[in-house]
Amino acid sequence: MSTEQFTPRWIALDGAVNARAVVPGVLLRTDNLQSLSDDDVRRLVQDERVEVVVDLRTDFEVSREGPGPVTREPSVRIEHRSLYPDSGGNADLDAATVDLWRVDDGVAPEETPVVRAYLSYLRRRPDSIVASVASIARAQGAVLVHCAAGKDRTGVVVALALDAAGVDREIIVADYLATAERIEAILERLVASPTYRDELAGHDPQRHAPLSGTMERVLALVDQRFGGAAAWLTAHGLPDADLRRLTERLAPLR
Repeated sequence: MSTEQFTPRWIALDGAVNARAVVPGVLLRTDNLQSLSDDDVRRLVQDERVEVVVDLRTDFEVSREGPGPVTREPSVRIEHRSLYPDSGGNADLDAATVDLWRVDDGVAPEETPVVRAYLSYLRRRPDSIVASVASIARAQGAVLVHCAAGKDRTGVVVALALDAAGVDREIIVADYLATAERIEAILERLVASPTYRDELAGHDPQRHAPLSGTMERVLALVDQRFGGAAAWLTAHGLPDADLRRLTERLAPLR
């Protein structure tokens, strides 16, 4: 698939605004699923064939927001894969503003806070990232990956999966940047929640939009430091069979 052929396939839901199918029937990504309607759940399960939901929110977010209505669907398996080292009391809503991630991870200090944060996910929670990618590889139906906004944590996991499967970098970046189309609706929805209101109230939505150059730089650093996403994943425990299966399942984007 060429970059010109790639356009996000948005999924219209009552209770989420950043929902799209990266590979229909295989990999979906969304913002928080807490407010899904019964019709939303039916669509995700029946029409989009969701089998697994990978929830990247922290334990704190899940406890504050609740598990969400998808948990009532017996055919769907929910996997909580926080990207925080210790999720108690934290809501990793915007990577650029969370001081916890501004640590020395061997990344040059001139890198942007978002780039440093994204690489911190790899250093601090490789277990969660590898398990998330393994779920994408092993599922028979679709895997839905989400966090709060569907931008930072979701963006990193999806980008690494796509990169490991050999998807063109320009397509990976285009998928990452697509969240910018929905950023105002995402912020409006999050500000309505007490969990995120204090952090976001009064912010210009564009302050939180994904920026061109961010994901390109992250993937370039993964190449330089680890030999690429596939090498990083296998070095941290992803079996070769899962990598082959991942490549097969994401082949429509190649």
